[in-house]
Amino acid sequence: MSISRRTARSVRILGVASATAALALGAAGNALACNIRDFSAVASCDDNGKGIITVTDTDASGVEATVSVYLESNGADARMVGSKTVKGTKKGAIVTFSEDWAPNATYRVRIEAGKIVNEDISPQLTAPSDACKSSSSPSPSPSTSETPKPSETPSSPASSGTPSANPSESESSAAPATPGDNAPSPAAGTSNLAETGANSNTPMIAGIAGALVVVGGGAVFLGMRRRGASKSS
Repeated sequence: MSISRRTARSVRILGVASATAALALGAAGNALACNIRDFSAVASCDDNGKGIITVTDTDASGVEATVSVYLESNGADARMVGSKTVKGTKKGAIVTFSEDWAPNATYRVRIEAGKIVNEDISPQLTAPSDACKSSSSPSPSPSTSETPKPSETPSSPASSGTPSANPSESESSAAPATPGDNAPSPAAGTSNLAETGANSNTPMIAGIAGALVVVGGGAVFLGMRRRGASKSS
């Protein structure tokens, strides 16, 4: 009898321990299982001012899920925005949909993860009341007063004409002529004897010399007559 009692007590203890372990394992399994509460969605604007819808999966079990986003209108699907797959992580895996959402627009986000999850995120996603603003605003066009004027081409100086074929000829033609000198300039290399030759004043000098000779001859003649007259008296 004592042995049977001990055996029964041991069996009961083992049963309680097994049940406790089963409950703990079940709770841990439920905690790791994919759940609709692991998913969240938000509408926002990216760095370029474009609308986006972001869905985050924090399922630590890493079950692959399909995320589908629909635009709602009057309680029905107006159009499908897109569908992507995601594997959740403890820190959260993110999928992004480009969507130029209107303020206060409503979207339905459907999650399908095998046979574990097949339902919508509740409540439905509502876009913000303020639309996205593009960060790259167009640059203002310059006014007429700020339009740069074209640079004027400087006029060429009057003296800059076609260069003379022979610079020495142009210089000699520009040199002023000596007044009263009609004789040509002596050629280069002529000796000093050539410079002593007759010029335009030679006839005048010869005339003066001839006149002096005549005057001198008359004076001599008159002197001789006076001398002869004095002797005869």
